[in-house]
Amino acid sequence: MERPLDCLNNLTQNDWLIGYDSRQFNQISQELYLELTQLSACGTPPKIILAEREPLRFLASFIAACAANCPVFLCNPDWGTQEWQQVFDLVQPDIIWGELLHSPTPLIPSTDTINCVSPHLLLSDSALSTQHSALILIPTGGSSGEIKFAIHTWETLISSVQGFTEYFQIKQVNSFCVLPLYHVSGLMQFMRSFTTGGKLAIQPFKAVESGQIFNIEQSEFFISLVPTQLQRLLQNIELTEWLSQFNTVLLGGAPAWNELLEKARFHRIRLAPTYGMTETASQIATLKPDDFLGGKISSGQILPHAKVTIRNQQGEILNSNQIGNITIHAQSLALGYYPKTRENQTDFQVDDLGFLDEQGHLNIVGRNSDKIITGGENIYPAEIESAIQATQMVADICVIGIPDKHWGQALTAIYIPKKSDTSALKIQTLLKDKLSKFKIPKYWIPQQNLPRNSQGKINRQKLQQIATEFLQNSIT
Repeated sequence: MERPLDCLNNLTQNDWLIGYDSRQFNQISQELYLELTQLSACGTPPKIILAEREPLRFLASFIAACAANCPVFLCNPDWGTQEWQQVFDLVQPDIIWGELLHSPTPLIPSTDTINCVSPHLLLSDSALSTQHSALILIPTGGSSGEIKFAIHTWETLISSVQGFTEYFQIKQVNSFCVLPLYHVSGLMQFMRSFTTGGKLAIQPFKAVESGQIFNIEQSEFFISLVPTQLQRLLQNIELTEWLSQFNTVLLGGAPAWNELLEKARFHRIRLAPTYGMTETASQIATLKPDDFLGGKISSGQILPHAKVTIRNQQGEILNSNQIGNITIHAQSLALGYYPKTRENQTDFQVDDLGFLDEQGHLNIVGRNSDKIITGGENIYPAEIESAIQATQMVADICVIGIPDKHWGQALTAIYIPKKSDTSALKIQTLLKDKLSKFKIPKYWIPQQNLPRNSQGKINRQKLQQIATEFLQNSIT
């Protein structure tokens, strides 16, 4: 397996970074690497917070940190003061790269003021403390209010890349990236291109949406989107045509609704719905574009580097088409959440429920923790949301359960109506033939927007607040 510096040296003559100066990337990487090795010479490698806003500098800094075996914490430069305080308390970094607009004061010193550092790595696994490989710490869980860092290494990320290239039967991966690089979905696009000698185009999604697009051969590129981005591109005829030229359009980050998938299929978008997470270094299941265009609806087959089993609550493995808890075994699994490693490094039980069909395709039913119990009935929001989306009367929708003294929980739909005169009654009428009576939401709360993060994941805590306030005001 090639190390970060080997990959860098292989790319020195190659103009691989589209929209940026590849030579400048190499130069910054080498300079920062030398700086870090000098700092590390007198002790433990320094812990780095990486919050560079500029893509070239972010990626060059990332490679330098990995090459110098420094623990590098990937951070969102737009986090608020409270979030940064949480991160500083957890990480206690030695070096900060990037301008933190909302940083709590006083700021921790940067490389200018550090002469010799000896941070304490509080990892429970003593083998990790020897640092034979850089720790790559990727943020997750921000939408729930608590930021955690999944502990990855160069090896876990490379395992994901190898699974990807083997699954798609390609040697070089060209990626068009519109997702944040500090997030696993953006970082892995870089890793696939950088380690396979492919090309990487990086552009903000807003630039793409406004039509300022790099001139590339889309048929040679993969692009990754979240459902809300796909929805916005499909609203523009030129961008729909542009998107249809891509080799593969990976879709993940949040569940996609049926209407969106049908629209993508109608426009012959070579969509590849995926299932994965920060803890698995992106996807572990992907539906191939030809299967998608042929009408298949699932998260696809399991990638070669992973294995999935479906288990009941007692931990017994279930047969095909039986719904249960998803357990993942993969070489790309995170080792834990900083600062603790997981005791069971081989299997990872996730909160999602699903089943494997006869073809071995993974089908996701919903999240265990999102399950709503009303009047003794188990309800999974994904099913209700999909039915409401199919009415074509809402621009966005999320279904939650709010405490109810009679029913345990009351089904509540928080939605953005497509038209100002769209009433909840109209939507309910359309749902009567599609859903059982107990699955039709009791409360309907119209909003102008829903609290989603940049990956399209909903902030359910915020939704609970919105619902509580709305219902209190409507009662008073």
